[in-house]
This record gives sequence, structure tokens and C-alpha cells, in this order.
Amino acid sequence: MSLKSKVTGLILAGGRGTRMGRVDKGLQPFRGATLASHVLARLAPQVATVAINANRNLPQYQAVAGASPVLPDYLDGFAGPLAGLQVGLQFCPTELLLTAPCDSPFFPADLAERLYAALQAEDADLAMAITMERDPAQADAAPFRQAHPVFSLLKASVLPALEAYLDTGARRMEGFYKTLKVAEVLFDDAAAFSNINTLEDLQHHERNVPAAPVAPPSVGRAADPAALPVEEAQRLICERITPVEASETLPLLNALDRVLATDIISPINVPAYDNSAMDGYALRGADLPGEGARSFNVIGVAYAGHPFTQAPQPGECIRIMTGAAIPPGCDTVLPQELTAAIDGDTVTIAHDVIRAGANLRRAGEDLPAGGIAIGAGKLLRPADLGLIASLGIGEVVVKRKLKVAFFSTGDELRSLGEKLEQGCVYDSNRYTLFGMLTRLGCEVIDMGVVRDDPQALEAALRTAAHQADAIITSGGVSEGAADYTRDIMALLGDVAFWKLAMRPGRPLAFGKVQSGPDSAWLFGLPGNPVAVMVSFYMFARPALLRMMGSEAKLQTVQARTASNIRKRPGRTEYQRGIVSTAADGTAQVRLTGAQGSGILSSMSEGNCIVVLHHAQGDVAAGQIVDILLFDGLT
Repeated sequence: MSLKSKVTGLILAGGRGTRMGRVDKGLQPFRGATLASHVLARLAPQVATVAINANRNLPQYQAVAGASPVLPDYLDGFAGPLAGLQVGLQFCPTELLLTAPCDSPFFPADLAERLYAALQAEDADLAMAITMERDPAQADAAPFRQAHPVFSLLKASVLPALEAYLDTGARRMEGFYKTLKVAEVLFDDAAAFSNINTLEDLQHHERNVPAAPVAPPSVGRAADPAALPVEEAQRLICERITPVEASETLPLLNALDRVLATDIISPINVPAYDNSAMDGYALRGADLPGEGARSFNVIGVAYAGHPFTQAPQPGECIRIMTGAAIPPGCDTVLPQELTAAIDGDTVTIAHDVIRAGANLRRAGEDLPAGGIAIGAGKLLRPADLGLIASLGIGEVVVKRKLKVAFFSTGDELRSLGEKLEQGCVYDSNRYTLFGMLTRLGCEVIDMGVVRDDPQALEAALRTAAHQADAIITSGGVSEGAADYTRDIMALLGDVAFWKLAMRPGRPLAFGKVQSGPDSAWLFGLPGNPVAVMVSFYMFARPALLRMMGSEAKLQTVQARTASNIRKRPGRTEYQRGIVSTAADGTAQVRLTGAQGSGILSSMSEGNCIVVLHHAQGDVAAGQIVDILLFDGLT
């Protein structure tokens, strides 16, 4: 069993936390997300499951936690870390619990591993992180040992001891730990365990992002260390999105590309009866020759849809066609090509050609009556319609269509049919968004072009929130003076703004717009045409599918590169390519040419995206890369 499967993570966010104003420390915005989100991202790879202990702003913490639970204290009155530890141990489904506070986003990625090693070696109840610290006011003083009890790995079995300690009225962590056998683990990096305790601390860490390693000359300038990796941004979005609840019943022929809301339960066995898997002769397995050969008399023929109902006697068989019901008394089918000889109505079978029970398809073998034929959440395709029809079901319950409003922003944009003045361009993004949303099966609301004006943008977002489940904008989310989207989002609701470590499409605004009782998720995509499409597929598409009640992760395949590809580590790159079959039969991909984010023709010319992952560097000709096929997507 892996260590990860033994450990539950607990984020401690249950205190009063008033030193940062009215907003809880864990919910303070930090480097494109919240502090608690960064702690969750650090903790999740080390544990099997995560919970958050919080006593205030539970809906906001639940948005951070996603499918993970948010646990209020069992004790009243914000009783400190031990109260959080108590409820965490009560919840803990594994043998170990790893704790971390919501305001410490820098702790080591191997925290669980190192604490567990000490726990095992010393047969302890608890392993705790220790660092050597210096008093900044006494530069010449010797370093001292600093314990970090909120960074601990505990056995779940200590819960009775904790509850007995709390029953005495005591609330101090060090007092409880004195009742246990504790293993101390020394970590070299004291800064990794520092907490962000005030707004000044928060601003200091926001400004002083650690410098990235200097890249080798062939790679170019270093990646932006403040930019969020693609996978982390996708996870944070996915955690907040939940499916729409409403559904509707449709005739089967109207259900193509809709998401199934309830399981399809088979009312019948499939197949409905035992039948033959091939053309041949049905007989009794007991009559097969033990040695030598044996001849059988053919007494009739069984066709699909026209069964033969007479049971054979010893030495008799029935000519049978594929799909025909197995005659009574028969349990074996001899394929006609395996007969030793056929002479009129006599068939000779050699010894040991087949075994008893061969070449039958049993009733319910494919699907038993009462079984789930198709599970809820499936995006219905043509084969699914056929399967449902084969069960005699004419209506299905599907999730209602998702309503998505979209518009472009920018004073330079003109719609088709309008005069193109100097310095203006025709708006292409709305047409690609229309196509991508329509192909996804959404009900689209085209709101046109919104000018670069805060009042106009606010009015458009409020209107869209009244009409739609989600809003997609293009443009207006970069660092330009006229880019208002993220500011208006912050005014109308909540916003997480990321500098993404990706190309094309670094800026992305995501959050919820609230207008009165109505709200909608908003995806503020970049303005360049290729960046719009790539950002949609990587972030908006999976989120919208999740809202529709489905999960459909994009699938990559592999191909060899036809030439060298330049790539610097520290960001994910999506380059447009053309995949073809090489002379040796393997897949080979070449780039379409210039990869600028404004070159929309590269998306039209290409038939795939070459996915160059975060840590990858330059790719040599002939190396294997992941590609994302456009077929069925664009």
C-alpha cells in the first residue's frame, strides 16, 4: 500500500483570523488564487483525500474544497487548532492525518514522506516538523529549535487521547502533545514553514516571488515564476464548478449530444435468449466424441427470428445460423468450417475439435435485465441511441441545455457588414466561440461587441448573468489600461485572475458574476484569436461539460516530430501542427509554420495541437510528443 493511500490531509482554517480584516486568512487572494487554494494544491499530491476545518464563510471554503468536505469544529467558540484536529480525526478515513495551516503555502512537497519515516522509525504517535531559527533582533545569538505543531502527521488512533485531554478544559497543543510519543523531524528550510499572518506579510510575499532558475541560453528568458501552471488552474476551476440540477424528458431521436441525467436501466436481458455466435451446427455437448470421429443426423434448421423448437436426440444436431436461438437441449455450436465431412443430412465431427459449451452467447451476457445499460453523465452519441433503442426505450431524461452568453470586447472590433475604419479589425472571436459552443451542445446567446468602457462592460455582464449559466468574453483581461474585465468581475462577484504559465493565452479571468439573485460563471479569455480557441479548449470546455453533468477529458495521442521544436521549460505550449502517416506507418507531426497567437489560419490549416508540457525543453526531430487531434473538436 502506498504512503499516499494511508494519509488524509487537514487544512486548519477554523480560527478567528481577524488580523487581515473581515476576510478569513485562508480566503485572502494570493498569486492568482486564495491562500487556502495554494495550501490545498501543496497538500493534495501527498494524501489520499483532503478536508478543510473552517467555522466561518463555509460556502467560500466549500468552493475552495470542491468535492472535499469542509468541517466546522465539534466544540463551540473557536477553540483553536486542537478543535480542528478533533473534528479532522473524527472524519479521518485513513490511518494517518497530516495537518497544515491555511496561511502557510510554502511547506515542503515531501512533508508527509519525511514525517512518516520518523513516525515509523521511532514507533511514535505523532511526527512534527522542526526548524532551526535565529532571532532577527540578535544576529549573533545561537540558532534555536522551533517546533511547528500545526505541521504534524498523527495516527488516527490518538483521537480518544485528544478527546480526554479536551474534556479537562485544556486547549493548548503543546499540552496535548506531551501526552503522546512525538518524533521530531528537522527541516533545513525554515522559510518553508513561515505563515502569512498580516496584510503586510501577504503583500510582501506577493511582491517577492522567488526567482526562477536561470535558463540555459538556448531556452531564452526564464519563465514567469508568478504564473500558475496549466494543470493547477484547471484543477482550481474544476473544484468550483458543479452540474446544473434541472433536467427534461425527450424523445430518443431528440437526445443526440445531450447529457444523460439518470441511469438507463435495461428492462430486458441482452441478448434476450441463448443464441449462436456463428453459423454451424447446434448439438448436445455430451454427444461430442471422446475419441475418433462421430457422425450426426441433421434434423432441422434454426434461423435468426425463426427458432427450431424440437430437442435433438443422441446423435442428432440442428443446422443453425448466427443469432438464431439455441434449440432446446443444445448447449454447443460446432462452426461449419470445423466439420470433418458433410454428406447430405449427415455431419461428421472429429475428436477434440471443440469443447462443450462453445460458441454460445448466453441470455443477459451483454446486459442483464435490471442492469445499468448507460450511466448518468454520458454524453449521448449515435451508438448510445442505438443501444437504448435496442432495449425498447423511447424516451430519456437528460440535463437541460446549458445557456452560455458570449461577447467580444474592444473599441477596435467591427462586426461583419460594418465599415472597417483605419486601425479596426473584424471580430472573428465571436464566430469561433459560436462554433465551439454550438458543437458542445450549448444554447448560445450572442451579445455582440462591447466597447472598452467600464459602464458598458458592467451592463453587459449583468444582462448576461440574468440570461445565462456561463459567460465567455474575449479580450479585456491583460495588463492594458483599457482591460476592465477582471476589475468589473471583482466588483460584481469574486474573481481569480491568473497569469498562466502557457502559450498562447497567458491571461485568463475566472470567477462568478452576481447580479441581484442571478449569477453566472465567467471565463474571461484573451483577445488573440488562437489564444481564444486554445484557452476555450483547455479551460472553458471542461468546465462547461462539468456544468452539463458530464466529464470528457481531452485525449492525446503520440507522434514523432518531423523537425526540431524550440520550447523553454516552465510553461505549457500549444503549437499548431499537421499530423500524417510516415513511410514506416507511424504518426509524424510537423508545425504549421509561424506560431503567433494572432495567426488564426494556423488553426484552420492544422489538424492537431502539439502539446509541449510544463517541464519540457527543446524537442529534437524524431522525438515523441503528445498531440491533440482537431477531428471532432474544432
